[in-house]
Formats: sequence, structure tokens, C-alpha cells
Amino acid sequence: MNYFELFGLPEQFSLDSQVLADTYRQLQMQFHPDKFASRPERERLQAVQRAAHINDAFSTLKHPLARAEYLLSLRGVDIRGEQQTLKDPEFLMQQMAWREQLEEIPAAADVFSAILAFDRELQGEADALYRALAEQLELGCWSEAADAVRKLKFMTKLLAELERLEEAQQEF
Repeated sequence: MNYFELFGLPEQFSLDSQVLADTYRQLQMQFHPDKFASRPERERLQAVQRAAHINDAFSTLKHPLARAEYLLSLRGVDIRGEQQTLKDPEFLMQQMAWREQLEEIPAAADVFSAILAFDRELQGEADALYRALAEQLELGCWSEAADAVRKLKFMTKLLAELERLEEAQQEF
């Protein structure tokens, strides 16, 4: 049973996060291993496996990027864990420019303002990519959606680096 079926959700990128969370709690209550503590070992083991499957499914569906990768895998485009290089020269040039911008932030006159401005820029680009990804998945444009996921993975890493830079500045 795939993750969407497990949660009674349609196989689509857009989902109601409240329905997902509510269903998760119901499934956890129903299949929590503690409820099977007095049962035979085989049933206890099945309960643990079922709970792990529910947790994996929830974690995957809860995070948009993981959800998109999972949807792609259901369509035969498995990019989870791949190391493929993106073949979009324009985006590769943008990556280099963003890396340079990130490296220059510590030398800025107002580091926190530079961090905030860069964060806004990256979040805006990420939001636009998520909108495009949703549309590509809706239309069944799997290859384009896979490229959008690859771009978003880069942006997620860059945003995490920016966050670490901000945390390091707060320690001073």
C-alpha cells in the first residue's frame, strides 16, 4: 500500500496538511506497538513494522520536497538519493552567483541585513519553483518536475547554510 493510500489521500502534490496530521494520529492510536504488548510476538513485530511504515509515510508526505520525490517514484522517476548533475546552464550560473553572494555576506557592513535580504531572495525563488513543481506534477511533466526537485534540493541546502551563517553570527 502506497503512502497516499495508507492515509486515504489522492495521489497528488497538493494535500490538506490538517487531514494528514489527523489521519496520522488516528493510525498511530490504532497501530501503536504498545497496544500489542500482550499479544503474541508475531503480532507485536507486525505492529512495530506497521508503526514504522506509518511514520515513514507521514514524514514523507508532510514535507513537500519528499512528497514530490515520492510522487515521482510512483511514476517510475526515482531521484531519491541520486547524484545526477542538473543540466540547466542558467540555473548552474545562478547557483554560482548565489554561492558567491553567500560567501560575501560575512564581510557585509550589516551582516544581518545581508542575511535577511538573501533569505528573502532565496525564499522567493524557492516559492516560485514550488509553484512550478506543483503545476508540473499536476500536468504529468515528470522530467520537468524531477528537475524542479533537483533545483529545490540545492536551494534547501543553500538556505540551511544561510541559517548556519546566521546562527554563527548570533554567537558573537
